Amino acid sequence: MNWAALSTAAPGLAQTAERRFGAFRHHVLATLRKDGSPRTSGLEVRFLHGELWLGMMPHSLKALDLRRDPRFALQANPGSGTDPGDGDIRIGGRAVEVEDPELKGAYVKEVEPPQPFHLFRAELTEVVRTYVEDDTWLVTEVWQPGRPLRTLRR
Repeated sequence: MNWAALSTAAPGLAQTAERRFGAFRHHVLATLRKDGSPRTSGLEVRFLHGELWLGMMPHSLKALDLRRDPRFALQANPGSGTDPGDGDIRIGGRAVEVEDPELKGAYVKEVEPPQPFHLFRAELTEVVRTYVEDDTWLVTEVWQPGRPLRTLRR
């Protein structure tokens, strides 16, 4: 499932996530090391043509992690201060490396990243937004492929 699937199934969540990720340049990516322990790294992301793209420097540890085990978690930058804005956004999924020169070339044409680089397309397994509503409720929205958007209030 790609970003377009989320945009169709839960457009409000997708728009909020794009706005939240667009507010800051750097975010936090969690990958798995060879021994299974977590590794966190800074990352820039792009939402283009119905996809969530993850670009990385050549032979970076996070790229090597994803080549070995494609599972990842992505956390939107919380920003400065204590105002949570649109809330906390987390994305879980699998990263699929883009090898197709035409597809990678189209990305290069739009984004103009430093060369060479690794490019991954995100296959989503979960998108979660947590925020405070009316200074009363902690609200969690959860989207998973094939399921309706769930909203939990505590």
